[in-house]
Amino acid sequence: MSKSAVCALLRVAWRTVGQIIARVMADADAAAGDRWAGIRRIGIDEVSYRRGHKYVTVVVNHDTRRLLWIGEGRDKATLGRFFALLGPERCAQIALVSADGADWIFYAVAEYCPNAKQCLDPFHVVAWAGKALDAVRSQVWNQARRAGQKAVAQEVKGARWALWKNPQDLTDRQQAKLAHIAATNRPLYRAYLLKEQLRQVFAAGGEERVELLDEWLAWAARSQLTPFVELARRIRVHFRADIVNTLIYRLSNGILESTNTKIKVLTRVAFGFHTANALIALVQLHLGGYHIDLPGRSTPT
Repeated sequence: MSKSAVCALLRVAWRTVGQIIARVMADADAAAGDRWAGIRRIGIDEVSYRRGHKYVTVVVNHDTRRLLWIGEGRDKATLGRFFALLGPERCAQIALVSADGADWIFYAVAEYCPNAKQCLDPFHVVAWAGKALDAVRSQVWNQARRAGQKAVAQEVKGARWALWKNPQDLTDRQQAKLAHIAATNRPLYRAYLLKEQLRQVFAAGGEERVELLDEWLAWAARSQLTPFVELARRIRVHFRADIVNTLIYRLSNGILESTNTKIKVLTRVAFGFHTANALIALVQLHLGGYHIDLPGRSTPT
């Protein structure tokens, strides 16, 4: 329930509830022993908990699917606090790290985890292609508008969802719109196919997908669509190795997205938090995998 409801039920102050949660979590963490032993695969992401660019960094264990750590901020220094708590020996044991391609995560992992391979989340890679597709659509719309082709401009402007959605999710009207674009606007349809082909690269795992990735990079580079040419260059220079790791080890940030959704639900139920510390304690209580013994309750045998 919300903290306000707890206040009414127990007849205590609103801030007292947060202080109780923090104390209980501190005791539970001390009693849990070493929760960070044997960590090999982790995922890292950030989630907003309040307006005004207020974020917390979240780290999960892929093998146990449990929250490992959550801290205020979203930068290299924030993540450095987690790795400092983990210690050099255990940092060296981490083999795989999934992330969304943020620079601060990349550089922190590279500095603290010398043996870790980084895996780039497929959703974010495909989202880059979606942004490139949107850029091509804007270019086509501007060209049609400047040429006085109002009908073409209107059609392109209303085609965003037909171009963005997965083929199996298209309505009949959107399928018809996509078919018309395929017949009348080859550059825009080529951009759509590039987006879909990149999505298919991640559809099935295995090293054979690395060849498909390289074929996609070559196709995008010669597509004559500037947003995709630039995307292919950026991936080849900065992210190809991380995407290859994703294809081989099949590691994504799916568990992170689920965790972030649960954190946002906790935030909504509480009607927001004044400080990150109150949120952090509540998230640990719900998602940390702790066993809380209630006073006066015996454990069933």
